[in-house]
Amino acid sequence: MHFLVIPGIIAAFSVAVIYAALQLELSPAMIVGDSLQPRVFPILLMVINLVLAACLAFQYWTKSPKKIHWGGLQTWGSIALWVIFYPITVYIDMMIAIAVIMFAMCLLWGERRIHVAGALALATPTVIFFLFDKALRVRFPRGLLTNWYYG
Repeated sequence: MHFLVIPGIIAAFSVAVIYAALQLELSPAMIVGDSLQPRVFPILLMVINLVLAACLAFQYWTKSPKKIHWGGLQTWGSIALWVIFYPITVYIDMMIAIAVIMFAMCLLWGERRIHVAGALALATPTVIFFLFDKALRVRFPRGLLTNWYYG
């Protein structure tokens, strides 16, 4: 039964988010139009999460996982980078934070070609920004670059 702990935590979290999303009021048709209600997206994500948690439980049930070795530079370095991500996002800019952390993560995990790591670190937040801004019409929190872009 110990193999159900992690999938159980994931499932409990997903059910809690679905419950919270169902508490949101429906948006009027004049605001939403033909598009989906705001609560549909988190519910959809959590249903996918529940399916993946069930797959994880099935995998644990069929084959017991190997003992996890906690350590190594990549593990603790990645944790440190995610801790650094938050203050860069809050105090400077989210897009700059994504670029800096992606570049450092590439180098940490063994990418030796700095130009490849740099190109990936610049291209990814650029694509994310314009996809959300132009296609989805979602604005990002204000920061150094977003203040300059939004005016």
